[in-house]
Amino acid sequence: MKKIIALALVVILAFSVLTACGGGEKENVIKIGVYEPLSGSNGAGGKQEYLGMQYANKVCPEIEIDGKTYKIELVPADNESANEKAVSAATDLISAGVSVVLGSYGSGVSIAASDTFADAGMPAIGVTCTNPQVTEGNSHYFRICFLDPFQGTVLANFAKNELGAKTAYCLGELGNDYDQGLVHYFKEAAEGMGMKVITAEFPKDSADFTSYLTTAKNEGADVIFAPCSIQYAQLIVEQADAQGIEASLLGGDTWDSNQILGAAEGKDVEIYVSTFYAEGGDPEFEEGIKAWINENAEAKTNNGGNDMIAAVTVMGYDAYFTALEAIKAAGSADKADILAKLPSVTYEGVSGAIKFNEIGDAVRDSAYIKQANTADVVWDFVTVATVG
Repeated sequence: MKKIIALALVVILAFSVLTACGGGEKENVIKIGVYEPLSGSNGAGGKQEYLGMQYANKVCPEIEIDGKTYKIELVPADNESANEKAVSAATDLISAGVSVVLGSYGSGVSIAASDTFADAGMPAIGVTCTNPQVTEGNSHYFRICFLDPFQGTVLANFAKNELGAKTAYCLGELGNDYDQGLVHYFKEAAEGMGMKVITAEFPKDSADFTSYLTTAKNEGADVIFAPCSIQYAQLIVEQADAQGIEASLLGGDTWDSNQILGAAEGKDVEIYVSTFYAEGGDPEFEEGIKAWINENAEAKTNNGGNDMIAAVTVMGYDAYFTALEAIKAAGSADKADILAKLPSVTYEGVSGAIKFNEIGDAVRDSAYIKQANTADVVWDFVTVATVG
């Protein structure tokens, strides 16, 4: 009996030691929440944005604070590209004990989750959510991208000055904050330059855009501006070609995707996009991430089946390191400490220098304009555009 008791005590002691070690390891982990659409209409873009964070985590999986090494763990939550799913996804991240949140691809879901993050005192770093409402009236949401008033003006200037457009047809998803915001700012700038602007909205889950394209053609549109998700953009490209549309197609940052190029391959369409980065800007980074994508079957699938680098991937990479800078500045994994330090954080990213203004928006004054090369299936750099 004594032997049995002694053995039981040894087992209990061993279990206690293992539990203590496990607890110690958990204490040495800092969790970064990934609030992205990994499914739904923006799923393709959300996955590409997440790829940048995943690669960054591979490049730098640990951080040192006060001589102690912490493992960085990414915790994803799929907002499903739907505003009605935003709160539950945000709540999942808060419950998981993350210290800071990155995301989202898509302004609507970012706005929809904002109060949930605010109530939890959770610092959030937007990656490519460009609508002004994301940071308006709050002190917890920051972002590293340019905004839609700037992007819409850049594209209107390009349409007028470079493409010689006199009439623009703008098409966006009904109720989508990103689409409607960008259409608003484009229209405002275009009309200010004397262009005629016609606007239209399509309902969610639309698949047939022929009537809208026919209207644009009949109205004599020189450009068709459709700042919508990749899912819709692919259909618009295919149907524009089928209808023999001669107007240039303009897209915002969501159109900067190899999947749009795939839809345009071999077709007689002219496509221009505004975006955050153009391949060739940082060869060392590009060599590394391309090698990683090609070695990782899941990453390659999530990147659309090839190793072409989307600007949102670069932005995801930069957002991860911006979060690390905030954690270093705080010297802590505590979300309140990180939030207090975020306004003063700066980082020299692949996409350029990152710093925040008093609202929490990135100080950005330029965008890349690229054109789809439908023969070689690549994006051709056109210009770096500024306003003013």
